[in-house]
Amino acid sequence: MVALAQPAHAQAATETAPDQQGPDRLVAAEQPPATPEQQLAAEEEIVVTASYARSLAAATETKRQAAYGVDSIASTDIGKFPTQNVAEALQLVSGVAITRPRGEGLYVSVRGLGPQFQSTLINGRTVALNDLIENGGANGRQFRFEMLPAEFVSRIDVVKTPTADMTEGALGGNIEVLTFRPLDVGNRTTVNLRGTYTTLTEKVKPNATILSSYKSDDETFGILAAAQYWGKEVRNDRFMNFGWNLDKFASVLGTGFYTPTRTRPTIETEDRKRISGLLSAQWRPSEELETTIDIMATRLDVAYDEFGIDIYPDDTSVAGHRPVLVPGSVKLDGNTVVGATINDVRFMASREYSLNRHDLLTVGLKQLWTPDRWTVTANFNYSYAHSFHPSYAEGTVRSRAMFFAPLTYDASGGYKVLPTITTTKDLTDPANYIIYPFNIAPKNSKDWDAYGRLDVARALDGFLTKVAAGGEYHWRKRDYRRRDFNVNSANNQPLTGFGPGAYETIPYDDFLDGVSGNTPRNWLVPITAAFYDRLFTDAVASAPRTPGDLRASYIVEEKIAAGYVRADWAFPLGSVDVTGNLGLRYVHTDQVASGTLTIGTAPTPASFPKTFNNWLPSFNLRAALTPDLIARLAASRVLTRPNVTQSAPQISVSTDAPTASGGNPDLEPFLATQFDASLEWYFNRKGSLTGAIFYKAMDDYITAQNINIDIPGRGTVLLSTQVNGGNAKVYGFEAAYNQVFDFLPAPLDGLGMQASYTHTSVKADYTAGARPIVDQLIGLSKNSFNLVGFYEKGPFAARLSYVWRDKYLAGTGSTTQAPTYVAPVSSLDGNLSFRVTPSILLSLEAINIAGSKVYTYNDDDLRFGEINYYGRTLLFGVRAEF
Repeated sequence: MVALAQPAHAQAATETAPDQQGPDRLVAAEQPPATPEQQLAAEEEIVVTASYARSLAAATETKRQAAYGVDSIASTDIGKFPTQNVAEALQLVSGVAITRPRGEGLYVSVRGLGPQFQSTLINGRTVALNDLIENGGANGRQFRFEMLPAEFVSRIDVVKTPTADMTEGALGGNIEVLTFRPLDVGNRTTVNLRGTYTTLTEKVKPNATILSSYKSDDETFGILAAAQYWGKEVRNDRFMNFGWNLDKFASVLGTGFYTPTRTRPTIETEDRKRISGLLSAQWRPSEELETTIDIMATRLDVAYDEFGIDIYPDDTSVAGHRPVLVPGSVKLDGNTVVGATINDVRFMASREYSLNRHDLLTVGLKQLWTPDRWTVTANFNYSYAHSFHPSYAEGTVRSRAMFFAPLTYDASGGYKVLPTITTTKDLTDPANYIIYPFNIAPKNSKDWDAYGRLDVARALDGFLTKVAAGGEYHWRKRDYRRRDFNVNSANNQPLTGFGPGAYETIPYDDFLDGVSGNTPRNWLVPITAAFYDRLFTDAVASAPRTPGDLRASYIVEEKIAAGYVRADWAFPLGSVDVTGNLGLRYVHTDQVASGTLTIGTAPTPASFPKTFNNWLPSFNLRAALTPDLIARLAASRVLTRPNVTQSAPQISVSTDAPTASGGNPDLEPFLATQFDASLEWYFNRKGSLTGAIFYKAMDDYITAQNINIDIPGRGTVLLSTQVNGGNAKVYGFEAAYNQVFDFLPAPLDGLGMQASYTHTSVKADYTAGARPIVDQLIGLSKNSFNLVGFYEKGPFAARLSYVWRDKYLAGTGSTTQAPTYVAPVSSLDGNLSFRVTPSILLSLEAINIAGSKVYTYNDDDLRFGEINYYGRTLLFGVRAEF
């Protein structure tokens, strides 16, 4: 019998592993254990010829054998993950939801908790994090799954009930990514050539991946190399609204009424290019020794170009202009002003360009030694993430021109239609416009992550089957620098004075085609190169950093030392085999957050040291009630540290509105006590029906605080920051089912199905400014489900998946601004493939087949928010294996 490997975690090595028959059948790990995928190939009764069905069977076996609660997604073959994007594959796991900005899976949420509450490891090791630099919305704890080519990944485990040896950091789930390794793959080479077509751009971009593996005849040495070029053009039609404000026109309306603030019809485009490489080498000179080296590098370039028209119905920031609500024009629905005419409103043609470069390098070394009943594992990793603009000319260049005119709007149709927005001036006539301050905002985010750990375990006989202990040291540093060049030399000059080469009508005539409503669909925008060449002089570029630049920059350094002990045990309880583990983890964190504060008018460097000490116990129990029915119980204490920007002593002030965001270096970590119970029925080796209930009690939940502060040179602005305040409890249940219907008569025996459903509730009471937030958390959907149907028979395979998640809170608002919600969102995706020969496969994939749109609204269906439509994506190609 072959012992199955537990899903990879922070590499606390295991010498023995119980199989499904109980604790009395243990196998010493003198040989490296087989993966579930290898086990499936080795056992004739569970070999399946269809690739997706086999992927499901491997993931099911991982879940069945694990010593803790886990769900998995496995590759369908070497170099072929089930979807084009790792995040999009994960959304098929019960309890997992993703964010998909501009149609590309990016961030992952687990059991209702947002991306910052997940911890992502690659091959059991922590990894540096790239940041969002396109418009300065940095975060600092959220792994960008676009940096990870799906073709390099063999399996992903979502661990929901951690053990003491796992690296801390997740209130939601530990997401553990395993890449391919040569001693598992053997002697194989695959080449995957594809084209990516997006319907809104009507352009095809090439994709090419090659993965080659070599294993020596004596199976003691292997080396694997992979490379990928990936391209995609993206267009997202977006109607944006930045919120509904309370009492902006109290002199006319009285108090208690909401009106819309800044609104922007816009078209966002991206030209995306990613180059990635993977190198893995393994040396196994004896049954007791194994050395593994993993190196992965990625460069992602995203050239972003946005064409917008901003409308400011309540902004008073331009001297000499003040919007005035016309009293007789008001149309009310409850406390919402759904229609009105407002005089002296700023309309601003806006062009925003940036080249956003993201580099990621990770280098890992693992040494495994398994003498007799001992297992000793040493792990080291260094990773570096760099997100930046290669030059000033590519650093979020904002070119703008404006005019003032009356605005009439009518939003009585609700958030799923475009509101009527009209004015007396022609948005496409350059003679109406004057120049607004020109702005370039280059950002430079560097993230270092160094990690080392040592684990020692010994297999025992009797009630205790294994004891393990280990320690790790984790150093991380984030250095974030931002500049804002604000050029006023051409202010209020006529746009026509710049010449016809300085502006154009947007090069699209089908903005949000198919969405009803009378919002502007055609407008004028500046041409970036003309504004840059004329306004960004050498004198501007060489200017020293301003106090605002210093306030927006910061360094946060963390030094984390952790140690743990873990004991595994097993005993029979009548006919029931019971196994489990109990452990305790201690974590000491030294954090220093450094930045610049303004004391009076003088920028002053400041550092804020802070120390955290946390004890994190964990307990997992697995009971094989029958050979096919497994029950689990789990409890643990978990933590997530605040996002880096939340802890940094920094303030970033908007260039377009009297608002700012800033950090709080005194924040405490999120902590939670969680419980989990599940029942899993494996009715055959290719099918299962599972269910789980979960409960998380969160301490010192971090929430928004909004206060007015005075910024020299800008006056009073509304600062959004964070504080610890209030408790939250998240609880719910999830169910999953998958099966291959091979018992049906041919040709129906190729049918299969996968489905899951998650319900999550929350009890919470905290504030955003003075606004109470009751029973809601950012990013938490109460209901979500996915449904996959597939058919694989002979050379033909087809798969269709539907994913849906309920509405969720996207922004808490403030004392005077309504909260924001994302309406229910769904996606229908599909895949067709045909195997021409045993080694050549043709494929066609489609994403967002139904053309779904993403809607947001502000606390009321009549308060419109955003409409996003990124069209459909088609991928077609050929895959060959040698």
